[in-house]
Amino acid sequence: MVKHIILWKLKDEANTAEVKAGIKQGLEGLMGKIPGLVEIKVQTTCLDSSNVDVMLYSVFESAEALKGYSVHPAHVEVADTKVRPFTATRSCIDFEE
Repeated sequence: MVKHIILWKLKDEANTAEVKAGIKQGLEGLMGKIPGLVEIKVQTTCLDSSNVDVMLYSVFESAEALKGYSVHPAHVEVADTKVRPFTATRSCIDFEE
């Protein structure tokens, strides 16, 4: 299995409950639409000790499935409309377990 974890810091003006809900709904809504996507969860609430605003935790069957996800039209649409316009910084880690 391949884990794909993203951490986002949102733009100050975009750090709202509505934006976070849109990111969560959009990304979690990809379950069942992307071949090889086994699990997807978006965390939008965090403790005051955190220095990011949103986390994506996802699991894929293989590295090839993760590559397919990155270019899948449903994912690209969510990324282009619900995530990227509101993002100040992005960090990613991918690994196999």
